Amino acid sequence: MAYPTNYRYTREHEWIALDGNIGTIGITDYAQNSLGDIVYVDSPKVGDSVTANATFGSVESVKAVSDLYSPVSGTVTAVNEELKNTPDKINEAPHDTWIIKVELSNPAEFETLLDAAAYEAFISEETGS
Repeated sequence: MAYPTNYRYTREHEWIALDGNIGTIGITDYAQNSLGDIVYVDSPKVGDSVTANATFGSVESVKAVSDLYSPVSGTVTAVNEELKNTPDKINEAPHDTWIIKVELSNPAEFETLLDAAAYEAFISEETGS
């Protein structure tokens, strides 16, 4: 799967798309593929603060529970409520299914994240392919 070039990525396999100072965050195709069928998403509430590189929630699959790491610092402005009833949307369309939206407190953090080419190279190193 091609990784959207307008997104930035973390080494923990989250993606973020930026629109002004609002970042939309989800997990990558590689992450959902590694996890298997996602059965539950634990996310923060609107108004909660998130910190770059710190956990903000978790995804539970039939294989494991995996922490979610925020790519940026800021305040949660929206939570994808659909995922409470249909968490498997992440498996179906990982790069179109967001988990939270965050108002960035430090927009410069976005620039420090991996671009699509660097993320794909990172996955290749990690998988040895």
